[in-house]
Amino acid sequence: MRSAPSATDSLGNPVTLADTASLPRVDDFVEGFISCEARAVDVLAAAEDPSPIVQAYCATLHLFAESRDAVANARPFLARARAGAAQATSREQRYIAAIEAWAEGDIARAIALHHAQAREHPRDLASLKLGQYHCFNTGDCPGMLRLALAALPAAADVPYLHGMLAFGYEQCHLMREAEASARRAIAMERKEPWAHHALGHVMLTEGRLSEGLDFMQGVSDTWVGLNSFMVTHNWWHVALFLIDLGRDAEALAVYDERVWGVVKDYSQDQIGAVSLLARFELAGIDVGARWQDLGGYLAQRLDDHVLPFLDLQYLYGLARAGRPEADTLLRHIDAFAPQAPASTRAAWTRVCVPAAHGLLAHARGDFATAAEGLGIALPRLVEIGGSHAQRDLFEQVYLDALIRIGSESALAGAQGILQQQLNGQPESLRLRRQADTVYARLGLPAFSAGRPAPA
Repeated sequence: MRSAPSATDSLGNPVTLADTASLPRVDDFVEGFISCEARAVDVLAAAEDPSPIVQAYCATLHLFAESRDAVANARPFLARARAGAAQATSREQRYIAAIEAWAEGDIARAIALHHAQAREHPRDLASLKLGQYHCFNTGDCPGMLRLALAALPAAADVPYLHGMLAFGYEQCHLMREAEASARRAIAMERKEPWAHHALGHVMLTEGRLSEGLDFMQGVSDTWVGLNSFMVTHNWWHVALFLIDLGRDAEALAVYDERVWGVVKDYSQDQIGAVSLLARFELAGIDVGARWQDLGGYLAQRLDDHVLPFLDLQYLYGLARAGRPEADTLLRHIDAFAPQAPASTRAAWTRVCVPAAHGLLAHARGDFATAAEGLGIALPRLVEIGGSHAQRDLFEQVYLDALIRIGSESALAGAQGILQQQLNGQPESLRLRRQADTVYARLGLPAFSAGRPAPA
């Protein structure tokens, strides 16, 4: 027989607590998670409370470590959550089941449970945000949008929902709707870093580079008290604008002061650093010894295999750092992919494996092999997750390989990619320089600098 809920969280969801003194910690998790604030971890202070939802929230935090130890660390909390689940509400029971599915690698089931939760309990925004996380990591952009839209009629008063909605729209290429939702969130709560992030994506995608830089820098004073991913990732976006605008020294300073060094052993901080260093080099910026510092942390990731998107960047970073562990990680990816959980196996085998071989080849100067492997992976790259802006790294590496191969056919392929990108981002000095190089080698005028008059 179930116990009656003993309290409600700050969003009005009933919660069943053995100790009502845990309620502030429950609210810290819920509010902190949806607002990307570091206080979400404060629920761990209530870890002795056997209440199922408290235990499930603690398990959630451990799984977000995205490390090989994450599941093992979460299991004791999941066991306690399951042991008391009969006393919990149906909402709490579904949330526990979704976390269990995540721990078991059954991401498809986890997503289905989060969708059901959004329909039946639309103010459970922690569940909704977690569902978006899984959809994001499997390339299901429409799923991200459906989750947020399901909650909108019941939770329109919550600014963070509009930020989640904005990112769902943006990842579905619905830029006008994304910008409107992001601006609505920010009007309700200026410190809404996820909405800042979504609007930064819109401006990058639409080539509004100077405007995007001004916007992100203009709200950066609010990026305090955030989790390390959110603060470093928003600064990562600032660095992207700086790179494209040719402000190299400022971009390097953002890396050194804002992106790398907040939580060096966290997965998301590591891949943000890998991605930014790679982009620096692809833009012709000397990164000095920065790869070596990063490589020591990446060497601890050889057996993680949490997400293919992460493994690919660990691999490239290790290779660029000259670490022999890159070969070990490639062997481990090859061995793991056929054994990956069913719901993500295709992404590992058909996308991650060829991309991994291509990335390692590029890092070591074998550009033909790099182009071959990445060329296989690119059409299905969305399946490994990550945003459009994040996955653009792999296309940049592929493009660089084509240019370095230097054959007529490779340069023709590079021209097609570059000019389309430059059409969308005419402010980008990075793209203009690359296009000038390609046009010169093809024996064509420098179209990127302005169209020559027709004959």
